[in-house]
Amino acid sequence: MEKENLQAFCHSLKGVTHDYQPEWQADRYHIGGKMFAMMGGDANRKPVITLKCDPQRAEELREMHEGIIPGYYMNKTHWNSIYLDADIPSSFVEELIEHSYQLVFRKLTKKSQQDILQQDK
Repeated sequence: MEKENLQAFCHSLKGVTHDYQPEWQADRYHIGGKMFAMMGGDANRKPVITLKCDPQRAEELREMHEGIIPGYYMNKTHWNSIYLDADIPSSFVEELIEHSYQLVFRKLTKKSQQDILQQDK
């Protein structure tokens, strides 16, 4: 998985904003001011992407893929971290990014959702 490709995919989603958290050395991606993805590293600086996930699905994914672990520095129930060097197809990681985006989007107010949907991007 190429970090740059995943970053480009995150940016391609409607209404996404990005910032960099220097203390964590992590790129964060938001929708409606709420984070849905973070790219950084674990304690050994091994690159990971951390994504929100439905709790039941999060457990299933961890059991199916050794490269998916409970969210690094996040709520372990609702977030998974995926090692970028894991043997997981980029297309599947993009599906998980989209899932994370949708989970966060659905929690936004109806007004925020409408504002995002009306953007040109």
